[in-house]
Amino acid sequence: MLQQKIESDLHEAMKSGNQEARSTLRMLLASLHNREIELRKKEVGLSEEEVMAVIASEVKRRADAAEAFALGGRGELASRERTERAILESYLPPQLADEELVRAAREAIHDIGARSELDFARVIKVLMPAVKGIASGERVARILREELVKYARGHE
Repeated sequence: MLQQKIESDLHEAMKSGNQEARSTLRMLLASLHNREIELRKKEVGLSEEEVMAVIASEVKRRADAAEAFALGGRGELASRERTERAILESYLPPQLADEELVRAAREAIHDIGARSELDFARVIKVLMPAVKGIASGERVARILREELVKYARGHE
């Protein structure tokens, strides 16, 4: 269903002459096609979760590229990557707010009975499935580390 929407949006971008959307959506469809081949799902297609995982991966690539171009003094290329990222992000569900992510991290810490940063791996195994697709792994790891440090300091 999401993949069909992307294909439909590509046709609209082609009709309207929107170059950025057209090139971005073509690239995304190529990535989805490659993933189908990789998973040997050419006949059945990707599930919605798999499509969202590919989109999230492409979003991360654009973010990393934009940062690298900006650091290299290539503002025009960084801007292009940010535009592509925004187009791709429109196909993902809204990201979880930091406050909600902190709340989820605290619940996972409590459920596991974590005592320190040494319990990071145990907690993240519980937390990631709960926030998959609505929070990036980088954000989850950063907030979980912060909360584990706070918890350890408060319980010394």
